[in-house]
Order: sequence, then C-alpha cells, then structure tokens
Amino acid sequence: METTRQQKIAKQIQKDVAEIFQKEGAPIVRGSLVTVTAVRISPDFSYAKIYVSIFPFEQSGEVMKRLEHQNWFIRRALGQRLRNQLKNVPEIQFLLDDSLEYIEHIEQALKED
Repeated sequence: METTRQQKIAKQIQKDVAEIFQKEGAPIVRGSLVTVTAVRISPDFSYAKIYVSIFPFEQSGEVMKRLEHQNWFIRRALGQRLRNQLKNVPEIQFLLDDSLEYIEHIEQALKED
C-alpha cells in the first residue's frame, strides 16, 4: 500500500520522465513511441521502477537496452527536475510493460476463431 506522498512523487516522476523522453531523449528512443505507463517508488524514495510501453513491439528489446545504457542521463535529468521535492534522486530501473502487446495477441486469437 503506497502512501499519499509516494503516489504524488510517483506521478511527478512519471510526468517528468515522459517529458525527458519528448524533449531530451529523442536519440534514446529513435523513432519509437515510448509511453511511461506507471511508476512504483519505494517507501524511502530511494528506488523507482518505471514501467514503459514501446511501440512498435519489435523494437522493444533494442529500446530497453538503450534505456538501461542511458540510465545515468535520464536519472540526471530527472534529478534536475526533482531537486526541490526530494533530498536524493531515486535509483531508477526501467521495466517493459507489455500489456498492450498482450491485448493485441488476445485480439488476434479471437479474430482467428
């Protein structure tokens, strides 16, 4: 169960990371549509899991590798945005949210029947 403060900080991180992808992260995403679907933050605000959805699905592995490689850049940009709200910038980890791919797979299976 997340506290209200955790939820507020998670929403702020979600908004800021999406903005980073739009403005500064074009070389990282390279033509893919990357959506930040959710953020889960630890109770001590030291660790954040960022769930991203990537379209087209075929490029998800490549984009995830670039996100992990550029983790330091995204964390630094996030720190510049959060410096007045948090004492320390949380360590971030990107996780693939494949729910849209799963939905598409289910729809294809239903169409075949």
